[in-house]
Amino acid sequence: MQSIDRLSHNQITTNQWNLREAVEGCVRAGIPWIGIWRDKIEEIGLNESKRIVRDAGLKVSSICRGGMFPAATKEERQKRIDENKRAVEEAAELGTDVLVLVCGPSPGKDIEAARKMVEVGIEQLVPFAEEHGVKLGIEPLHPMYAAERSVIVSLAHANEIAEQYRPEQVGVVVDVFHVWWDPDLYNQIKRAKGRILGYHVSDWLVPTPDLLMGRGMMGDGVIEIHRIRKAVEESGYDGPIEVEIFNHDIWNTPGDKVLERMKKRYLEYV
Repeated sequence: MQSIDRLSHNQITTNQWNLREAVEGCVRAGIPWIGIWRDKIEEIGLNESKRIVRDAGLKVSSICRGGMFPAATKEERQKRIDENKRAVEEAAELGTDVLVLVCGPSPGKDIEAARKMVEVGIEQLVPFAEEHGVKLGIEPLHPMYAAERSVIVSLAHANEIAEQYRPEQVGVVVDVFHVWWDPDLYNQIKRAKGRILGYHVSDWLVPTPDLLMGRGMMGDGVIEIHRIRKAVEESGYDGPIEVEIFNHDIWNTPGDKVLERMKKRYLEYV
């Protein structure tokens, strides 16, 4: 029988809540995992964030986000490495071994140079992350985000970078919203065997109301979520499954109602 033992509330789904509210909501809903965003940690501080999560007995599936490596100057690129090191430290303190990397857009028109900056940034970060027991999860984004959020836009490219390292150092995050369209998806999931560090779910609405804020609740769109889940499991992933939804209508809905709907749709469609 299906259960919610692996269900994780990526707290962007109830972005109207601060971390304390999100944690308390998970406890009320019986959701055992939470994926935490760094801006929510910053609001109340790392020590208080750690205390709240620990006292609630929740498990942290990941910290979002690291990355954003490309920048126009060497100095700015170094600042971003330093910021990523702080993200690694936060992940370690909060008890998760996964830092999700949204790798960043190009600072100019040279997208190939930006992709090289991503590779160099990850290379610089790996030793520090390994020292802290944290794995780097490269999350490829949908190609429509290439200019604003990430120049890594396919699971194939994420795999190519991750394969330069040991699986316990660098892996990939499979987010259905970003990869469902890819004709080579299932081959690339097989290729990622042993280094899938996260599975994120939502749905692709038709018509799509907004490129950033238009994600839907599972079952409201066109993604074969369960088929993709089976594929990532066949490639060795048995960790938490994060529900990550950017949608103003959902953000404007009372959080407890969102979590109850999330549980129902998780059991039905994931």
